[in-house]
Amino acid sequence: MISSFSAPFTRGRGAVRLAAGTLVSGLVAAAVVASAGTAAAEGTTPSRSGATATIGGLKTYGAAVIHDDGGDQEVSAGLFEMSVDGGGTLQTYCVDLYNPTQKDAQYHETPWSGTSLGVNEDAGRIRWILQNSYPQVNDLATLAEKAGIDGGLTEQDAAAGTQVAIWRYSDGADVDAVDPQAERLADYLQKAARNVAEPEASLTLDGAAVSGRPGGPLGPVTVRTDANTVTVTPPLDAATSGVRIVGRDGKDVTSAADGTQLFFDVPADAAAGSAELTVQASTTVPVGRAFTSDSRSQTQILAGSSESTVSATATATWAAKGAVPALSAEENCTRNGVDITAANQGDEAFTFDLMGTQHSIPAGTSQTVTIPLQEDQAYDFTIDGPQGIATRFAGVLDCKTQAEETALTTQTVAEPSPATVGGTTPTDTNLAETGSSDATPLIAGTAIGLVVVGGAVLLLLGRKDTPVRE
Repeated sequence: MISSFSAPFTRGRGAVRLAAGTLVSGLVAAAVVASAGTAAAEGTTPSRSGATATIGGLKTYGAAVIHDDGGDQEVSAGLFEMSVDGGGTLQTYCVDLYNPTQKDAQYHETPWSGTSLGVNEDAGRIRWILQNSYPQVNDLATLAEKAGIDGGLTEQDAAAGTQVAIWRYSDGADVDAVDPQAERLADYLQKAARNVAEPEASLTLDGAAVSGRPGGPLGPVTVRTDANTVTVTPPLDAATSGVRIVGRDGKDVTSAADGTQLFFDVPADAAAGSAELTVQASTTVPVGRAFTSDSRSQTQILAGSSESTVSATATATWAAKGAVPALSAEENCTRNGVDITAANQGDEAFTFDLMGTQHSIPAGTSQTVTIPLQEDQAYDFTIDGPQGIATRFAGVLDCKTQAEETALTTQTVAEPSPATVGGTTPTDTNLAETGSSDATPLIAGTAIGLVVVGGAVLLLLGRKDTPVRE
């Protein structure tokens, strides 16, 4: 099913174009932001912060049983492995049990606020489990002793028990590990877990969208990272545009550290336009960081990281007169929508219509507009700036686990699962879903999740005032 909605144009300042939103496999499950100098950058790669990786399937796992009204369902439970773009390997557990894992799905490091963890009061307990179990604790004899387990633990038991404990908090699932040792570990971890804070991003930029007048520094853009140093790459057309990336002293910057402030130095005679800088580093991604997929593959949480490549981008927009907005977006699961922040450094108000409501950002101020969305609702719209500079936002709001969204049912698939529960780890797992043996039905939520590929009913909001906060 395709549903659409639109808002009227506002001439002379800026306008919002709302395109049709279609819920299909492949749409990004986080806000996509792209900009270009003269028009909306259709199809461009979204700006991301942190690590980007491709999932390779379950690597170390055992068996678990989900108990629900439809009966008991046997699933695989354990560690996934991801290959990081630019180099590195990640190990993750699932925090979205009833959603399928798409083969070779690409994942992006994401704040908890953009996932179901953002509205889960037990998210901190999940991070405690990650910090105090396998693979962070790889001395399995010590782990077994802490858990009061006689006879020790295998890696498969440790991975399965850890995943089961996580599912009890992430999905509220009634789930047990099949192996008695793994089940004892799951019980210990669940009871011992304490709330700890969300980890900081591996690499991000505060003030990642800036604006102002040409002829001076635009910023600051502040580096936040746990890496010792990051490389700074200027705009691709820097040689012809004359735009430089400088520090507070006005000198060119090619490397930076945590807390470094960067500025876009734009020539005074530059025509209205925009530019982008990129920072990149090699570091270990903090345990507990969430990872979401462009294809609505199940949300993951980091359990271990090798030295990995991470990156972030920032954009600057400038014009000699009029409104000069800097636009950014972030999914906000607490508010069930997408926050769009507009900072206007021009000398006129920036006015635009959004979902039937007009918003005006006075010169020299910043406001955040929250666009309320239904769960699983696709969105795709473009905000046109006053100098022909457009910014596009697209995605699908994915803030709940399938268990929260719908009652569970059971569906049997004709073909066997790529993995056999309880067997040895295959050389190429590439699971199509978390769990299910080659003989048992898919768990209910997996079946429901696969419906997304064929389309689903969207509940779209009608004309409604959207909240604006200063």
